[in-house]
Amino acid sequence: MKRASLLLALLSAAAATACSAADPIDPPANRSGSRDARSSTQGLDPDLMRLVAARAEALPRLRSLIVARHGEILVEHRFRGPALDRPVNIKSASKSVISALVGIAIGRGILDGPEQKVAPILRADIPAGADPRLERLEIGHLLSMRAGLERTSGANYGAWVASPNWVRYALSRPFVDEPGGAMLYSTGSSHLLSAALTRAAGRSTHDLAREWLAEPLGIALPPWPRDPQGIYFGGNDMLMSPRALVRFGELYRDDGLVDGRRILPEGWVAESWRPRTSSRWSGNPYGYGWFSQKASGHDVHFAWGYGGQMLFIVPDLELTVAMTSDPSPHPRAESHVPALFDLLAAGIIPAAAKGGSDAAAPSPGSAGLAPSSPSAARQDGARG
Repeated sequence: MKRASLLLALLSAAAATACSAADPIDPPANRSGSRDARSSTQGLDPDLMRLVAARAEALPRLRSLIVARHGEILVEHRFRGPALDRPVNIKSASKSVISALVGIAIGRGILDGPEQKVAPILRADIPAGADPRLERLEIGHLLSMRAGLERTSGANYGAWVASPNWVRYALSRPFVDEPGGAMLYSTGSSHLLSAALTRAAGRSTHDLAREWLAEPLGIALPPWPRDPQGIYFGGNDMLMSPRALVRFGELYRDDGLVDGRRILPEGWVAESWRPRTSSRWSGNPYGYGWFSQKASGHDVHFAWGYGGQMLFIVPDLELTVAMTSDPSPHPRAESHVPALFDLLAAGIIPAAAKGGSDAAAPSPGSAGLAPSSPSAARQDGARG
């Protein structure tokens, strides 16, 4: 008994020292979110969260973990790497941000809607003699990774980003499926959305993101890389701090509202989370820039960036979780991302489900939300 008490005390001390202090760039201000009757618990079970903190700190690539419940940040850990207010590369989690910008553009009348054809907007970059199926390509096809065009991610990524015109290169890929067909995860599709936003609005994607998201959310959103024509990279390499990621997640958890002010069009969150296809690698359903899955009986929607840049939202528990990791390329044998899914499903969700109630929670070692294989995690969170 004494040994167990000592271990618990050590874990508690470790968790406390891992928490980061406030700072001036992306301060840990707790934004009040709307509470509803769906969740009967409050807070997070402290014993389970101490175990989560200990397991998280033992993951050598995990840099940060932030957990918010009912619109309030309850846990902040910086295990290693940049401070919690410092923008970091969120990799393919950028695709969820691009989806938000498209939704706002539709709400403002800059884009017509998911059914709008892409070709008239990007006509200047459609190569001569292009496949006529390009005329059928829609905004919604790009959002849901169902363009039908050969992927620019994976093995094709290097040649694409080395090309002199990324938009034209993506549009010139051969069709390997029909527009609206199966999911073909491709950062080229997200980049076409960035180009469409830029052309339709007459402003850069960064300008739009700063005005439409950064300012109302109160976060820093510095410029990120651009293609040779100056189009901001759509779907990769955006820079957001862990705290900014949480605020972005809270925007979706609260159905597009920030302090009662509507930022995303009404219904856009539900449309973004509605499955339209699924990954052939992991089986995860995919909507407009968001994956979905079940974890311990709860619906989870998540943004997924290469190497473990994760943003999880569990609506019925009013839970938002951000994790950032070392994004450096790693060997083919990949175990880090499945470990992050397990932290959520086997630790954080049970801690929220138990909360302040007396209900029993699953043990931290129980089965959780994990990709079917390491390769599944690598493919859906690919570098490109």
